[in-house]
Amino acid sequence: MAKPKIVVAPHFRSVTEIFDPGTLDRLHGLGEIIWGRDGPLPRADMEASLADAAAVIFGTWEYGYDAIPGAGANLRFVFEVAGSHNHKELNYRACLQRGIKVGGCAPAFGPAVAEMGLALALAAGRLVGEGDAAFRAGDEKWLHEGTAGAVTTWGKTVGFVGAGGLSVSLQQLLAPFQVRLVAYDPWLGGDVLRARGIEPVDLRELFATSDFVYVLAAPTPDNFQMIDTELMGLLQPNQTLVLLSRAHLVDFESMTDLVLEGRFRVAIDVWPSEPFDPNHRIRSARNAVFSAHRAGAIPEALLEIGRMVVHDLELLLRGHDEGLLMQYATPEMIDRLHPPEAPDSTGAL
Repeated sequence: MAKPKIVVAPHFRSVTEIFDPGTLDRLHGLGEIIWGRDGPLPRADMEASLADAAAVIFGTWEYGYDAIPGAGANLRFVFEVAGSHNHKELNYRACLQRGIKVGGCAPAFGPAVAEMGLALALAAGRLVGEGDAAFRAGDEKWLHEGTAGAVTTWGKTVGFVGAGGLSVSLQQLLAPFQVRLVAYDPWLGGDVLRARGIEPVDLRELFATSDFVYVLAAPTPDNFQMIDTELMGLLQPNQTLVLLSRAHLVDFESMTDLVLEGRFRVAIDVWPSEPFDPNHRIRSARNAVFSAHRAGAIPEALLEIGRMVVHDLELLLRGHDEGLLMQYATPEMIDRLHPPEAPDSTGAL
C-alpha cells in the first residue's frame, strides 16, 4: 500500500520551531512528506499536492477559498499550526461538509498562556512593576509604605470573560489560591460551568464583583469591543483587568483613558496592533504591567504543537479518534468565528 502523502508547509513558522528531531522522525515515518521545509509553499505546488494528499499541515493559508472544494478525495485532515481557527481564506465549511477534520493547535499554548496570565495578575496586584521601576530609579518605598494599594489573590473573586480551553489551564493554576470563580460565556451553558465549579454570571456582575477580570475569549465579529466604557466603568482601583486573548474584545482607547485616570489596574499581553505604537499614551500608565505578546510563543509551547500534530495524525491514520489533543473545528464553532457574511481575520500566537 502506498504511503499517504502529507503536505508540511508550516510557514510563517519554521519546521524546527515546532518539530523536535524525534517528532520530525515520527512524522516522516507516517507517510511521504511534501515540501517539508521553511518558507511559503508556492500556491501552484499546494494546488497540485491537494490532488492526492491525505493531510495538510499549514501555518498560513494562502491558497484561496476554493482550494479545499477542489482537493482530491484522499484529503482527510488539515492541521493549522498558527494558534487559532481564524484563517480567512480557508474554507472551513467545505472541510466539514466533506468530513475533513480540521485541527487547531491552540491547546498547545494553553498552559503557557495561563501561566503568564497568572504572573501578570500577580505582578499587577502586588505592584511588582511599579516597585521595580521605583527601585531602579532609587525612589523605592520600603515595607508598609511600599505596599499601599497592593492586593493578594488569596480568596478573591476571579472572573473569566470566555471559559474555553485557556480558562481550564488557568483554573488549575488558580486552585491553590482558593478563589471564587465566575464566568461569562454565551457559548457554554450554565450547567457546563457549574460542573467545573464556576458560577455563570452576566458581564455587568462579573465586572462589578471580580477582583481580577481575565479576558480569555476568542475574537469573533460579534464581540468586537464588547468590553466597553460602561463595563470598565464598573471597575475599582483595587481591581485588575488582565487582557490575555485578543485586544479585539476591548475598547482600547477607552480603557487607556480609565487606566490613566487611576480607575483600575491592567495587565496586558495582546495589543490592537503589533508591534505597538511606541508613542501610545498607555505606556505611561503606572498602574499597569505590560508584555509584548509573549504569553504563549515560548520554545516549549511551540514544540508542543508538533507533538500534538504527530500524535493526532498517528491516531487518525489508524482510524482512531479517541484521545486526540488538538482543537477540532465544529459547525457551531465556525458559525461563530466565521459568519458567512463576515469571515474573521487570521490570528496567531
